[in-house]
Amino acid sequence: MSSLRWMSLMRRVCFLSGAAVLAVGFASAQSSPSLNPSTPNPPGTSLFAAGESSSNPSQTNSNSFESSSNPFQLASDDAVGGDSALPAASATGGSGAGQSGRENGRFYSPSHIAIDAGAGFNSPIGNDGPYITWGGNFTVGGGLHFARGISLLAEYQLLDNKLPGSFIAASGTGATGGSSHIWGLTLDPVIDLAPKRTNSIYVTGGGGFYRKLTSFTVQVCCDFYGYYVNEVAAHFSSNQGGLNFGAGFTHRIGGSYSDGNMKLFAEARYLWVNTPRYNAFTGTTPIGATELLPVQFGVRW
Repeated sequence: MSSLRWMSLMRRVCFLSGAAVLAVGFASAQSSPSLNPSTPNPPGTSLFAAGESSSNPSQTNSNSFESSSNPFQLASDDAVGGDSALPAASATGGSGAGQSGRENGRFYSPSHIAIDAGAGFNSPIGNDGPYITWGGNFTVGGGLHFARGISLLAEYQLLDNKLPGSFIAASGTGATGGSSHIWGLTLDPVIDLAPKRTNSIYVTGGGGFYRKLTSFTVQVCCDFYGYYVNEVAAHFSSNQGGLNFGAGFTHRIGGSYSDGNMKLFAEARYLWVNTPRYNAFTGTTPIGATELLPVQFGVRW
């Protein structure tokens, strides 16, 4: 009796397993596309990717099977040879045009613009000791970086120096004070000797136009508040060319690793201005060329 029950249980298990296999096969057959080559395709569709030929009939079934087995084949082929490739080509052309525009305008990008500004003091040298004393200066300039470490700047510089008491007394104007103002417009190349380093040394020099104005002043009474004020008793001026050259030290600041474009600088230059040797206040005194040593501290980009 037990053997009959066991046989009945095995038949039931086999029957259920067979039914499950048939159900899975039927569902798979319903979800897969038809492989019958005789079935007409919907209008406007093809079993062949763009550019393929159906000249070999023996390959029709295999081509159909490949197309149905890889549903992404048609999309990828169309993307290569169809209209969908046009936007990509347009985007590539637009990008190239933009790059060309940036290259054509490279000297106008912020990274190619050079700017500096600084101030400091002046020391007379050469034969200027009797005719000029210490003073201050201010410089601002702008230009272009032509290559790494090579720049050209157009600079405006103003130098203000006092006059020695002995020179004022010898002027014969009755003046009690005086000053000498020099301003210049110059072109000055700057060559950085170590442009990639945080700390570097550079050399510079150039020349241009300078104007020098020497004024003698007297105190007169009085202004609106009753204070003595200085009034120009006499002055003389000259326009001439001049030269300068010097060297400096820079320290790069900014950026994540001190790799920014801003630099602090300290420099000293020799300035020679071809001022005339004769004037009405000194008679035959050979004042001659003006020589100064401007020292500056500032910032540069």
